[in-house]
Amino acid sequence: MEVIYYMRIYKSADELPATLNAEDIASYLNISKAMAYNIFKQKDFPTLQIGTRLVVPKDHFLEWVEQNINKK
Repeated sequence: MEVIYYMRIYKSADELPATLNAEDIASYLNISKAMAYNIFKQKDFPTLQIGTRLVVPKDHFLEWVEQNINKK
């Protein structure tokens, strides 16, 4: 049995959902899902835990991206 996995592709921030999971962040930033999970573990990342799910509100994510541009 072959399983085909489709990742959503976002062309702009306007297309992002209200809350983002690791898959959404990976797609938007063009990084692996594993790297997105590593971002969720960063202390300054605005993670919201709902049960066992980790999500981030869209506006907080975009603000975090702006604050971390050119940061090393």
